[in-house]
Amino acid sequence: MKTPTASVVSATGLALALSTAIGLAMTPMGAQAADNEKCFGVAMKGKNDCAAGAGTSCAGTAKMDYQGNSWKYVPAGTCEKTASPTSPTGHGQMQAFKEEKKG
Repeated sequence: MKTPTASVVSATGLALALSTAIGLAMTPMGAQAADNEKCFGVAMKGKNDCAAGAGTSCAGTAKMDYQGNSWKYVPAGTCEKTASPTSPTGHGQMQAFKEEKKG
């Protein structure tokens, strides 16, 4: 039989572990935003981080590869060097764009 003190200690330990896990889970997002930039036109179908135009909810909703109005986080300073065959420049863009058909 557990003593009341053991139950309090177990509940406290569980609460501490849960709050630590939540805190750690939140840290990468803040670090990700600081070390990365939004790059439009580089995400593959269903692999965008967010923004995929009207009628979409957010992450994972890009309907085509290299969709011009969906973005993916990329390391800061690399967006406009990342290939995007639908982009007017052939590279990712810092703003949404209308896709161009190549070929």
